[in-house]
Amino acid sequence: MTVDRMRALEMHRRARGKIGVFPTVNVRNEEELGLAYLPGSVAPSLAIEEEPSLSFELTGKGNRIAVVTDGSAITGLGDISALASLPALEGKSLLYKLFGDVDAIPIALDSKETEDIIYAIQMIAPTFGAIALDDIATPRTFTVLRELRSRLALPVFADDEQGMAVVVCASLQNALTVTEREIADCRIVVCGAGATGIAVTHLLLKAGYKDIIMLNSSGILGPENAMMDHMQEEMAAQTNPRGTKGGLAEAVKGAHVFIGLSRGNVLSGELVKTMAPSPIILPLALPEPEIAPEEAVAAGAAIVGTCLYEYDNTLQSLQAFPGIMRGVLDVQATMVSDSMLLAAASALALAVDRRRLTPRHIIPEFFCDEVTPRIAEAVAQKAIEEGYARTALPVNEVYERTWQRLYGVRKKGY
Repeated sequence: MTVDRMRALEMHRRARGKIGVFPTVNVRNEEELGLAYLPGSVAPSLAIEEEPSLSFELTGKGNRIAVVTDGSAITGLGDISALASLPALEGKSLLYKLFGDVDAIPIALDSKETEDIIYAIQMIAPTFGAIALDDIATPRTFTVLRELRSRLALPVFADDEQGMAVVVCASLQNALTVTEREIADCRIVVCGAGATGIAVTHLLLKAGYKDIIMLNSSGILGPENAMMDHMQEEMAAQTNPRGTKGGLAEAVKGAHVFIGLSRGNVLSGELVKTMAPSPIILPLALPEPEIAPEEAVAAGAAIVGTCLYEYDNTLQSLQAFPGIMRGVLDVQATMVSDSMLLAAASALALAVDRRRLTPRHIIPEFFCDEVTPRIAEAVAQKAIEEGYARTALPVNEVYERTWQRLYGVRKKGY
């Protein structure tokens, strides 16, 4: 999808920010002023000091998240300044509100030092019910994610990377159903070993896929690849069980699935023809996919999905992260586990009506009203099951609450 530059600038200039802060209580007289500010704030402050969990009931913490970046990996722009990242951060915050009714505050950190980022987030953490790491370059993003998960008793979530991992897992689940394949028989190639490629591969491994080959710009990850960072070295030890050597041509030969998270036009139709019959091709690079969908289909692909709006099967992290965050907030979860992400993936896959599941429809449309409620419910129940929820809610309660939040009516289950 292309956007007119002048129209984009005019919209941003007119809006002066895509999100705002609005009061939830009225202050119309001195009595209401006293209740809302001082001395009215004293009683809840003392209550929270005595019992910290009351902060979820007595403040907006339970529906407020920080969307944090250092500007090092902004989609379509790469490494830019913290200040220049604000339009993208505000856009992400807007999506959280529109698709999940989550109050998201953009935080642009003016440092690309890992310890600075970790320290800054730790210091602001009491204000928020969860942290979303956004557009931080690899391997820094994984270091920050791991460290904060060990230090903070609240969900820390890399929304684009882990969100896309959920979307890919959901799409692949439905694609295998359509092509009548089993996980155990599936050979997968992940082209691109950046933050998203690593997150996708990690979740695929957790989902039970065994035969995965990963590539970076120097070829297949493994002992012969001298250009790997520490995260890629970790992934090399968990992938390529057949010990394949070489580059993309060697990796895709006989493979059933290609997942592209690298750069445009690296996969040719001739290489697709060397894959297993009727392969699944997910070229997800932006702004250009690894192969044009038309070329992939002409070369024999059974299913093609991209990040582009103008084609069928559009895959973007937006289809997952609002529901995931809604779910963890509603049960006051202390973390986002791999099992919770897999529950989200299954819920997203099942949001496609089985009667409408076809090669051209393996993932729900962006404005499907079932997606966020289903994902939120699945994530919340998995958090309860695993013991990561401070508040246990009955089955379907999060689904119904989310439906009411987004659409203004209660809907009894699904």
